[in-house]
Amino acid sequence: MSIPFSNTHYRIPQGFGNLLEGLTREILREQPENIPAFAAAYFENLLEKREKTNFDPAEWGSKVDDRFYNNHAFKVWSCEKSLFLLSIKDSFEEEKEKEEFAAVKIQAVFRGHVAREEVKKMKEEKEKE
Repeated sequence: MSIPFSNTHYRIPQGFGNLLEGLTREILREQPENIPAFAAAYFENLLEKREKTNFDPAEWGSKVDDRFYNNHAFKVWSCEKSLFLLSIKDSFEEEKEKEEFAAVKIQAVFRGHVAREEVKKMKEEKEKE
């Protein structure tokens, strides 16, 4: 942002634009009568959420903006994400193995039942002869 006829250039702090976009979106959605009071309540709510969840939307927004210019901004996040996804994949594979083992066991029991019934019928036929 610059001022006309001036050499001074102001830089918007990282994440600030995303915070204002979020506020603008909520103002347009809610259409409040008192916009400054609504903004104060909005930012108080945002602070409470940040303290409870330890998630800062301004920091996240700045990382998203940085990603366009610098892909290394998400390197740590992608490592954490990949580890999380690997742990989920491992748990799904364990569940799948358990299900497959259970299915094989059920099939074996059923085949044994069918075989015993056939043997029983064969014995009954032999006794009739």
